[in-house]
Amino acid sequence: MWTRRLGTFWVVVFCCNLAMADVIVMKNGDRVTGSIVKKSGKEITIKTDKFGVVTTAWEDVESVKADKPVNLVLEDGRTIQGTMATVRDKIEVTAKDTTLTVAPPDVATIRDAAEQQAYERLLHPGWGQLWTGTGTIGFAGTSGNAKTLTFTTGVNAARVTNTDKTSLYFNIIKASALINGKSASTAQAVRGGLAYGHDLSPRLFVNAFNDYEYDRFQDLDLRFVLGGGFGFHAVKTERSRLDLLGGGAFNRSSFSNSLIRKSAEIYWGDEYSLKLNAATSLVQSFRMFNDMSNAGDYRVNFDVGASTKISKWLTWNVSLSDRYLNNPAPGRKTNDLLYTTGLGITFAK
Repeated sequence: MWTRRLGTFWVVVFCCNLAMADVIVMKNGDRVTGSIVKKSGKEITIKTDKFGVVTTAWEDVESVKADKPVNLVLEDGRTIQGTMATVRDKIEVTAKDTTLTVAPPDVATIRDAAEQQAYERLLHPGWGQLWTGTGTIGFAGTSGNAKTLTFTTGVNAARVTNTDKTSLYFNIIKASALINGKSASTAQAVRGGLAYGHDLSPRLFVNAFNDYEYDRFQDLDLRFVLGGGFGFHAVKTERSRLDLLGGGAFNRSSFSNSLIRKSAEIYWGDEYSLKLNAATSLVQSFRMFNDMSNAGDYRVNFDVGASTKISKWLTWNVSLSDRYLNNPAPGRKTNDLLYTTGLGITFAK
């Protein structure tokens, strides 16, 4: 008797779970069952028990049914929360106090509760919120006939909202060597800065930045750069983002031989980010500065880095930072390349 009742209970639970599942039926007859996460742009995403997260084109969907309340944003800007189902080629949304019928092309966005909470968090965040980033530290050395030690560290952080982006970076390398009882520094450089961009439209934005640089073996005591201009979101998806940049800057460089250079510059370049997979992401930045005060002089900044998650908070980071100056201090080379690798931690607030 108890076995029969227990079996009946689990059958009822199983049937209820099926009844409460969200369902998407494709125009080719395929059927996807799970929990609708979101519809953004031309794609809809559903989380399934068997196949994980599935994303497909909205235009290929024949019918949709959500038994759990979702948040719908229509093309005219209206927002409604409720369950939904396709009825005779229309989407019927049942809210607490009303029922609304709309055409599928009129649905701009769908969000489940978690996606809606994340979206609302981006609307009016505090300045201390939404920061994400990585911090890296690395050591290398030898001991024996030659004793060497290399220390590197780097921090990259960004705060991204629906309308703006603030980013910070800091990198340092220090290396020394002891050979035949003689000690000497072989590398010593610091690079850092901050940048801010604010969207004027879905594609166009303004940006400003402030960079600092010290390089002992380039005889550079301090390079101070303050600039700003306009940017264009050439690509802006969940996996990748490409921004094209251009504008003007002021550069003041002081060298240890008492040489001081001040100049106005125009610059152009790009910033690119790509999420290769769930664990690995890539970032790249390029800027070329043309000296307007001294015709023919220019400099180039190029940075690229990759980060791979080892665990929830631990990452393996690789970065390369190149600075090219066509007219360096007397006796110095034009190019300085800084590359680092090591373990890092991720943080988010």
